[in-house]
Amino acid sequence: MVSLSPTRAPSRDAPSSPPRARHDVSPLRRGHRRLAMVYATPLAVIVAVLFVVPLGLMVWMSFNHWPLLGASAPNGVTNYRALGDPLFLHALWFTVKYTVVTTVVLGLVAFGLALLVQEGPRGVGLFRTVFFLPSAVGLASASLLFYGMFNTDSSPLNAAMRLLAGGDVDWLGSSGNALISTVGMITWRFAGFYMLILMTGLHGIDPVLYEAARTDGAGWWQTMRRVTLPLLRPTIALMMVLSVTGSLLAFDQFFILTGGRHGTATIVIDVYREAFLSQDLGRAAAVSVAILVGLVIINGAQLRLLRRDS
Repeated sequence: MVSLSPTRAPSRDAPSSPPRARHDVSPLRRGHRRLAMVYATPLAVIVAVLFVVPLGLMVWMSFNHWPLLGASAPNGVTNYRALGDPLFLHALWFTVKYTVVTTVVLGLVAFGLALLVQEGPRGVGLFRTVFFLPSAVGLASASLLFYGMFNTDSSPLNAAMRLLAGGDVDWLGSSGNALISTVGMITWRFAGFYMLILMTGLHGIDPVLYEAARTDGAGWWQTMRRVTLPLLRPTIALMMVLSVTGSLLAFDQFFILTGGRHGTATIVIDVYREAFLSQDLGRAAAVSVAILVGLVIINGAQLRLLRRDS
């Protein structure tokens, strides 16, 4: 028997059906993701072939006795124990000293040039171009150019020194002279490049902040310390990472100018010496791994210190 009682209408307060999950991805979006993976795959393959695979091979070689010619054999951490060799320690100390001096001198010169050409009268763009032009010269070419200038027999610098000081200077004949000479060459080569980086950061600072500082009676040094340098910290961090990394990996300039003689061997020259002169690729790989770990730690510490908000 069919009931004739009226059907109760659903209450407005009754809970509605659960909403459709938001994580459902539309077919169009899934298609975009697949297309992005297709575009990214060639680059991922290139990175794997040119970076990940060689890095893994280098780490594997560092745990083996791996002569340049001949069969390899595992030797555990023997190659890493050899990092206490006096030649390597001297190369490490010289590289650290060169890195500190170069980073300080290059940073100060580049910052001074950036302040000089940041803004000014018409024609300041010409000075920016002149300061940046040495960056277009390759490092090896710049090293050969300065080798001719530092050569004792035909040095134009010595011709000037004879007039000023009455004698010649052996620019590359000692560790100290070679260090100063190389830092001068690197400053000439890279100051314009870092000037451009710092000038970009300076242009990113709102001029209103400078006007407010002048209104409060702040002088040049107070404005520099309270406004410019704090807001320039990310740019300074980038410059220091590039400078420290390039200095720790220095090879071309010392290999061309001094050949690593007179106590001017860097850690990368030590890698070259172990791999191709001593023909010990395992030892060279261990030094390379140590350099890589050191770079990661140093650059991470720099970014943490220079880019913190405090």
